[in-house]
Amino acid sequence: MSDDPPTEIRLTDPRALRAYAHPTRMALVGLLRREGPLTATRAAELLGTESVASCSFHLRQLAKYGLVEEAGGGRGREKPWRATATFTSWDAAPDDPAAATAGEALQRAVLDSHYERAVNWLAASADEPREWREAAGAGDTVVQVTAAELAELTERFAELTRPYLERVRDPGRQPEGSRPVVLVQLALPAGPEVRR
Repeated sequence: MSDDPPTEIRLTDPRALRAYAHPTRMALVGLLRREGPLTATRAAELLGTESVASCSFHLRQLAKYGLVEEAGGGRGREKPWRATATFTSWDAAPDDPAAATAGEALQRAVLDSHYERAVNWLAASADEPREWREAAGAGDTVVQVTAAELAELTERFAELTRPYLERVRDPGRQPEGSRPVVLVQLALPAGPEVRR
């Protein structure tokens, strides 16, 4: 077990996709990625919505599918867990119908999570400093592209964010005044409601 997790874990097993689609499990993996190794007790404190027993159960379920692992040390509920990768990916168009159904359920859970995050930001934004309210935002742009150009735009977005990724878990790289920010990328072919 190395100190730094690999960049990506790719889920292909429909059972793993369904297991990860649980909101608490996605929250736990995200927390471990941001905060580093945590016990179920500390994870429950940070989430604020789950009991220690619930976090412990969900961590064990995530471990079954290789999304988290024991970080070493501790005992029982006091043993620390860590994420096994920085990112999770899955096939957007698998040939296996069970994987396709499970992947769609996971994608819906991810979108629900982003929606909830956006609604929570709007509800709390009045209490945020002006500079953060002005820097945050949401918007959309319709562009006319080929599938290859869309793939290129997606890669360029990833390239733009790479320099900031190392800061997430390394406090020594975090500039004063910085805080975690979730960048949500949606690149969806427009439906009939968008006219040229």
